[in-house]
Amino acid sequence: MSLMSSALRATCVVGPQFARGVLRNKQKLLRSHQYIVKMSISISSSGSHTNKAVLQKYLELESGSQCQLMYVWIDGTGQNLRCKTRTMVKEPGHVKEIPIWNFDGSSTMQAEGSNSDMFLVPRCLYNDPFRSKPHKLVLCDVFKYDWRPSESNKRKTCSEAMDAVKDQVPWFGIEQEYTLLNKDEHPFGWPKGGFPGPQGPYYCGVGANKVYGRDIVEAHYR
Repeated sequence: MSLMSSALRATCVVGPQFARGVLRNKQKLLRSHQYIVKMSISISSSGSHTNKAVLQKYLELESGSQCQLMYVWIDGTGQNLRCKTRTMVKEPGHVKEIPIWNFDGSSTMQAEGSNSDMFLVPRCLYNDPFRSKPHKLVLCDVFKYDWRPSESNKRKTCSEAMDAVKDQVPWFGIEQEYTLLNKDEHPFGWPKGGFPGPQGPYYCGVGANKVYGRDIVEAHYR
């Protein structure tokens, strides 16, 4: 009887403590679940979008004399762009002041993984319209590890041809044409699941019902 009484007393003591422990763990688990659900709702409702107002606060931070250089080049598709950024201690005044850089060409369809070093040779320098002054965009030629031009580097042969006739002062008229696409790769402004009317009113068109994304065009032109 004494042993049984002790066992019962132990059960009575341990039982409530165990129950309280389970309750505390359950409450913690519930709070964690609520947090996860809250985060999931926040992420799913916003998708992959971020708050650009937060970014703007950081873009307005003073950088002193330092300058961010965004190297831009054409990847192995011959159409798409890639970029990476480095910092210089002062703003460059000429493209010749910008160092050659490198990247992993196996990640851009421009090299095999066994020998993937590629070189970025700066060719043109522009003020960065996204980060603003003093930061720069640097347009680059791409060369392989042995300094042969990459297959997507069409500028090299073009430059050689123009240099061959530079004494003739050739003129070039460049007209940029492009198509704006939504994230679903559907033409911007087109009706979903259909097509717009015939070409007539759209060529050199004026008006919000004829020209879509003009703000993008104006920003790009400037």
